[in-house]
Amino acid sequence: MSEDTLRQVRIDRISAGSYTATNPRGGTIRIGSGEEDDFSPVELLLAAIGSCTTTDADVATTRHVEPDAFTVTVSGNKIHDEQGNRMTDLAVTFHVVFPEGAEGDAARAILPRAVKLSHERLCTVSRTVEIGTPVTSTIADV
Repeated sequence: MSEDTLRQVRIDRISAGSYTATNPRGGTIRIGSGEEDDFSPVELLLAAIGSCTTTDADVATTRHVEPDAFTVTVSGNKIHDEQGNRMTDLAVTFHVVFPEGAEGDAARAILPRAVKLSHERLCTVSRTVEIGTPVTSTIADV
């Protein structure tokens, strides 16, 4: 793999059950066990799926007009079965309102295709989850 394809974040422990993820540009997000207001790892997964497809749909539709409202809800069920802990029934639901008029009509017409294209080809996050990618864990020499 090349530097052009590598994506990476660093996770630092703050305290028991509390962490900070930092991207190469210096952005941070707090991660917790779900007991505080920090995002849990599962919530981050849902946010990643939703924000990836939201971005694709937003770019496609706002070429025509700014939306009056644009909210995406991502949900799923966390289960434990013979395969271990995992999420099932992942669903991304768009709640988008465009203004009346020709530009709003154009954006409304594009939205279903943009969402479908994101789901089937563009959204790296949901494509990775659906296709499945092995994850390796290693311990670096300390």
